[in-house]
Amino acid sequence: MPSTRDIRRRIKSVKNTRQITRAMELVAASRMKKAQDMAIAGREYTYLLADILSSISTRLTEVNHPLLESREIRTRGILLLTTDRGLCGPLNSNIFRLVTEITDPARFVSVGRKGTQFLGRSQRPLIADFSVDDSVPFQDVLVVAEFMVEQFLKGEIDTVEVLFPRFINTLIQEPTMVSLLPLPDLEEMVRKLRAGLHHEETEHVVDDRQMLFEPDLKELLKSILPLYVNREIYQFMLSTKAAEHSARMVAMKSATDNAGNLLDDLNLEFNKARQAAITQEILEIAAATASG
Repeated sequence: MPSTRDIRRRIKSVKNTRQITRAMELVAASRMKKAQDMAIAGREYTYLLADILSSISTRLTEVNHPLLESREIRTRGILLLTTDRGLCGPLNSNIFRLVTEITDPARFVSVGRKGTQFLGRSQRPLIADFSVDDSVPFQDVLVVAEFMVEQFLKGEIDTVEVLFPRFINTLIQEPTMVSLLPLPDLEEMVRKLRAGLHHEETEHVVDDRQMLFEPDLKELLKSILPLYVNREIYQFMLSTKAAEHSARMVAMKSATDNAGNLLDDLNLEFNKARQAAITQEILEIAAATASG
């Protein structure tokens, strides 16, 4: 049985650990609320963009755009969204598990230090890596989105796919692969866009009113299609941050609870060891008295 001194040291160590995990839990909870609000608030803009695209698609008889052209897929382009820091449970490992399942030729772009490190360790082709602050500035995400579109248009990659942890709620973050480019058709794009970050689709109401668009519909489409890609990647980045802080808050709360349970066990063990030591001392005194 460990001595009372050893048990006392372990108790002190566990208390310090519990204090740290509790502080990290509170910080993650604060950041989680802000990240969740940003992820949810961005959906309204997504729905509005879907309505505009729907109005354009129903009024165009022929659509020609480089982002809509299908071609032979020789090299997949995958944007990997992960976290910069750990201590967020299995969030990153679930994403990495999907990466290991990719057997087709692919080139990766990473956002997040953990993803960059994993791709380096697994010796997968990494063509660029970026870092985005917790506040998720749109300009930072725009650089990433424009790089992916540029690689697609140059023919360096034949798809643009995003692998990220989809934020469902505080307890559920689902690793998800979403294909952005090439867009098969406007109807499919609008369907995905209206679905937003939900699994179910929202109801679409057809607007058959006569409208005059300036500039013409084709010029509008040239502007809105890149905006769609930029906006979707931005929304995925918001979802990643919300999932990160939610997972970290849950992980730190679990660690704090486990530390509390361990403290209870150590205190019980300490009391037993102290009682055994006292009993031993009494027996030794009684034995010495009897022999005297």
